[in-house]
Amino acid sequence: MEKINPVGIFPAPRYKDSGTTIFTVMSSMAQQYNAINLSQGFPDFDADGRLGEFLLEACSHGFHQYAPMTGLPMLRNEVSEYIFSTQEVRVDEDAEITITPGATSAIFTAFTSILQPGDEVIVFEPAYDSYIPNIEINGARAVTIPLSAPDFSIDWNLVKDAISARTKAIILTTPHNPTGATLKPNDWNTLAELVRNTSIIIISDEVYEQLVYDNEKHTGVLQHPELRRRAFAIYSFGKTFHITGWKIGYCIAPPVLTNAFRKIHQFLSFSVNTPAQYALARVLQQPPSQPANILLQQKRDLFLSLLGDTPFTFHRPSAGSYFQLAGYSRISNLPDYEFAAWLTKNHGVAAIPVSAFYRNRKDDKIIRFCFAKKDETLKSAGERLKNVVD
Repeated sequence: MEKINPVGIFPAPRYKDSGTTIFTVMSSMAQQYNAINLSQGFPDFDADGRLGEFLLEACSHGFHQYAPMTGLPMLRNEVSEYIFSTQEVRVDEDAEITITPGATSAIFTAFTSILQPGDEVIVFEPAYDSYIPNIEINGARAVTIPLSAPDFSIDWNLVKDAISARTKAIILTTPHNPTGATLKPNDWNTLAELVRNTSIIIISDEVYEQLVYDNEKHTGVLQHPELRRRAFAIYSFGKTFHITGWKIGYCIAPPVLTNAFRKIHQFLSFSVNTPAQYALARVLQQPPSQPANILLQQKRDLFLSLLGDTPFTFHRPSAGSYFQLAGYSRISNLPDYEFAAWLTKNHGVAAIPVSAFYRNRKDDKIIRFCFAKKDETLKSAGERLKNVVD
């Protein structure tokens, strides 16, 4: 049959630069070449078995219908208690917490609830790949600021220079994807000084907040009383409980921002999976015996020991998240996209090229590995990576 594109039917121009994400590309390539997939950020080990039991319990108790738009009250209550126990901050479960179908959806909803055409949003690169498309879809402009290598810290003087009358928001990530860097109290204090006496809104992506290593504690926007009054804080149950396929997160914001957020959320998804919300509420009532950061730090340390037997280099261990950056300049001069493809095809390990996290595809010859895998998976990957010669 002849393919017909009726006259005048074209995608909206704002979608013209969108393609298949690098995560999908590399995961597909890993499958094609039977490679160990250390590219996309998902665990290959089992989740807490109680979650499955609580799902069955939810069904046996009749949790089959729509949950309230804001989320099951029992889950919002447990989230409120969880935030107090981990961050010593009290949040109002009714006026400030909204359950969402994943953190990526929450980020889009937050942007859509505040942005107008012509607004500007400051974004730090390398950046999670949904940020800039979310901004541009809403008719706003992303103003990018590079993080300072090799520790990927924020140069606050650059932020000061980037703020303009059009700046509507600043989005930050801690722990950071892809670099694993974390923000400290002094970072939040400096940010507060910069946005004081402005109407700039903060969007804080804290989906890896449980995964902070080396006896450090997560420091988030909610813990800064001044910034909290102008911030969306976004979290992910998928990262906390290693259940990325459940796609459930939540957003905490002051009532004025929550009201705006929910006006968009109600038309994007309205309701989130009810049995899963019940199961998450139940497991929050009985925290696991081993904290997630202990488990993942063990995996990070194992992976770093394995990298030590290879020609890859790294500046420092990841301070948080699922990810470790590694340089390959001793191995190849290939651009990182080509090197990642070569590594997958020829050595059977898939990783993400870090240039994918830059709008201008800045290439520092660095790739990102995900270490949230079974020990045997990491050991197998380490054996394959040892065969990569410099």
